[in-house]
Amino acid sequence: MDGATARKPGLPQGLTVIIAGFLPILAIVSMFPAVPAMIDHFAGDPDARWKVPAMVSAPGLSIAIVALFAGVLVDRFGRRRLLLVSAFFYGLFGVAPFFLDSLNSIYVSRLALGLSEAAILTTLNTLIGDYWDQKGRRNWLTLQGLAGPFLASGVILASGYLSAIQWNGIFLIYLIGFPIALAIWAWLYEPASDDTARKMLGMDETPGSDFPWARIALIGAVTLFSSALYYVFIINGGLAWREVGVQSSADIGRLSSIPSLFVMAGAGIFWLLDRANVSARGQLAAFLMTLGAGLAIIGFAPDWRWMIVGLVIQQTGAGMAVPTLIAWAQRGLPFQHRGRGMGVWTACFFFGQFSSPLLVSAIRGALGTMQSAFLTTGVVGLIGAVAVFLLLSRRSDDAGRAPQHA
Repeated sequence: MDGATARKPGLPQGLTVIIAGFLPILAIVSMFPAVPAMIDHFAGDPDARWKVPAMVSAPGLSIAIVALFAGVLVDRFGRRRLLLVSAFFYGLFGVAPFFLDSLNSIYVSRLALGLSEAAILTTLNTLIGDYWDQKGRRNWLTLQGLAGPFLASGVILASGYLSAIQWNGIFLIYLIGFPIALAIWAWLYEPASDDTARKMLGMDETPGSDFPWARIALIGAVTLFSSALYYVFIINGGLAWREVGVQSSADIGRLSSIPSLFVMAGAGIFWLLDRANVSARGQLAAFLMTLGAGLAIIGFAPDWRWMIVGLVIQQTGAGMAVPTLIAWAQRGLPFQHRGRGMGVWTACFFFGQFSSPLLVSAIRGALGTMQSAFLTTGVVGLIGAVAVFLLLSRRSDDAGRAPQHA
């Protein structure tokens, strides 16, 4: 382990960590053009309109449950070995629905996929804190926000055409898990000794270093709220497109691919705000305001042109979301609690993924259209932006800022 401790992360480690960490998000982003086609395929099931979106987000439930305990697996097996196994099974469980034709069976496979995603996300989010200081984390998180949209745009475009060819063709995209597993095997390493790993999990805490329950509760609540809004378009966007007259999965994928690149603009805004030392609550409010405005415009959109305007703004907010939330959470977590703390963050973020389509379906049922649900969630996001800025105290805001030399 001494050799591993002395190693310094470089470009291969950074790219592998960032791309692997984006796998679960990329995979679900790719699903929204396929949702209408899957609902059509299962039209014989009267509950397909809510079951299909729930199936898409089913991994979020597994992640929310398992992420709380994933730190124990990290301690037992180490980061590299756990990542290697998880990436392999990500590919295996992810592609399984291509060979299935039962909504219930697909739902089970998606729950199994979430087990792999939980280990991937918790371990990689912890590795970001292991490998780099605050400046390094900011740079690599920003790079993730810049590189991710290119991958996502290509995946969205491909998923539209795959879904137009075959209703379950989208699931072939999950095969990317296998080359990522090879990259993990080739380039990642254990960052520190077993003693350090135990401290990361809070299993060897120093005196006077109690687990920060109040801070974790605040991080979890804001993350859960933000995540539920973040996934509104990702899961239900295809149905909103249909309400403005775009019916084909291929057309949905084509029209959405270019606006999805504006995630890069959001990542750039995060980098600028963080470098300018904008307060944590200022960053959180800015991303919620942008995300909420985009959802509201989609809700108002009378045609595909206004849908694109709303999607550009929504995707900008989405690009700010993940780096803003992760950076805020990690800055406020002591080193010895970071593993468990990021497990809680992951659980809350992906319980938001699971709950989002259920909440949207309930709003849609009450108001009658998917666009009405988008408008409602957009307004909630705008209110949430104001509430976060006003309600986060200066003390909690300062707790989220680390010294610039850290």
